[in-house]
Amino acid sequence: MEKLVNIHIEKLPEGFYLATSYDIPGLVAQGRTLAETLEIARDVARKLIEARIEKENRVSLEQIPNVFDYPLVVGY
Repeated sequence: MEKLVNIHIEKLPEGFYLATSYDIPGLVAQGRTLAETLEIARDVARKLIEARIEKENRVSLEQIPNVFDYPLVVGY
């Protein structure tokens, strides 16, 4: 099942990227590239969601709407 999780991305002075989320407390991911950071954040989110479901037997995240905007980062 896919749910929508909003991620906050910050580029750190050292050049790394940091991802956090208000939707999933405890989600923190850091990577050398934006793609790597998002991949790590997705894995961390999945594990935190699974742990919450196991503990509370529920998770309250938004359903993915039929139409939404998605920022696409393109390198050239």
